[in-house]
Amino acid sequence: MRVITQHALGGPEVLTIVDAPEPQPLPTEVLVRVKAIGLNPLEALLRSGEFPPLMGRPPFVLGWDISGVVEEGSLTYRFRPGDEVFGMPLFPRAASAYAEVVSAPALHLVRKPASLSHVEAAALPVVGLTAWQGLVDLGGVSEGDRVLVHGGGGGVGHVAIQIAKALGAHVITTASGSKRKLVEGFGADEVIDYTAVDYTEAVRDIDVVLDTIGGDTVERSLEVLRPGGHLVTAVAEGDSEIAAKYEAAGMRFSGIAVDPDPVALRGLVELVEQGRLRVHVQETFPFERVADAHRLLDGGHLQGKLVLTV
Repeated sequence: MRVITQHALGGPEVLTIVDAPEPQPLPTEVLVRVKAIGLNPLEALLRSGEFPPLMGRPPFVLGWDISGVVEEGSLTYRFRPGDEVFGMPLFPRAASAYAEVVSAPALHLVRKPASLSHVEAAALPVVGLTAWQGLVDLGGVSEGDRVLVHGGGGGVGHVAIQIAKALGAHVITTASGSKRKLVEGFGADEVIDYTAVDYTEAVRDIDVVLDTIGGDTVERSLEVLRPGGHLVTAVAEGDSEIAAKYEAAGMRFSGIAVDPDPVALRGLVELVEQGRLRVHVQETFPFERVADAHRLLDGGHLQGKLVLTV
């Protein structure tokens, strides 16, 4: 099989396609013939060395988001050969998903609904689980809550808007003016163009803020929360100093370290099947053009997700 590996940290050019033996599934694991691989900004940071290594020094194989077909898994009752599945196996441990074949714990996968293509399914797990765990598990969003999603046009953000709407929230999002129609299409009730308007002057009495941006956005969001409000961040989860400021102000502060979660994955599938959730793929790339895809990742300001097809 072919895998995309790297023997040094650096730019997209360090990503190299090589031949490798197929992995051998352990008991409770399945062998998946991969059809599509979702790409995430974290992988570009790991590739370049800008993020503390989760997998040690190179060589390693990046990737977690996969969609494909089960080839082998005789010791697990969850799937049979031929089942179409998707998920985010093993995160934050290495899943080595930039590959034609992946061995993954069956518990970390769910059946792909017929309404999702493999490309769409591969784009969903990391961003979908991050948004779900932020809004449902940590944020406890419920009917009538006012939710502010920072970065509504991005991968996590555009899914978070839809989940919050499905929970009955009034959803406000920050996005550049060029993404206004996109985020309104996902159900945002109010859109704040952060390039023209200071969101801290435009909104108040927010119950839950979901931060996907980081930087001073985390600290400044304190100004828009109602008393006792909750900031959930997918970026600054380890910032104890900011957490202390929220606590001192009588607010809640939570960080998301996304987990493989079959219950949440099935929740996402249910929303997809109800027509209440769709994932936006900005562009797909063939396996051989992974470096081009990573150049787009490096540039940021994406609309939704990038996906490799295998």
